[in-house]
Amino acid sequence: MIVRIMGEGQIEVAPADIGVLNTLDGELEAAIESGDESVFRTRLHALLDKVREVGKSLPDNSLEPSELILPPSDASMEEVREMLGDEGLIPG
Repeated sequence: MIVRIMGEGQIEVAPADIGVLNTLDGELEAAIESGDESVFRTRLHALLDKVREVGKSLPDNSLEPSELILPPSDASMEEVREMLGDEGLIPG
């Protein structure tokens, strides 16, 4: 799966790693629902860090279509709230 982190680039993530990303996505959603900015920031960074950790960065000139688009690490809680779908940032 190709994931784009806005402002950073694309990362290829193996299907086996989607489960752990879904767990972190759920924790991020819960932080948004609670309105706790500190927890939100921690959860957003944890999700993005895990994508970077488990994924393989694609070259900047790669033209692969992104299957998921994640917010940048400095996104506001409201910006991320607007990006959330029915299944969070990461469906599944």
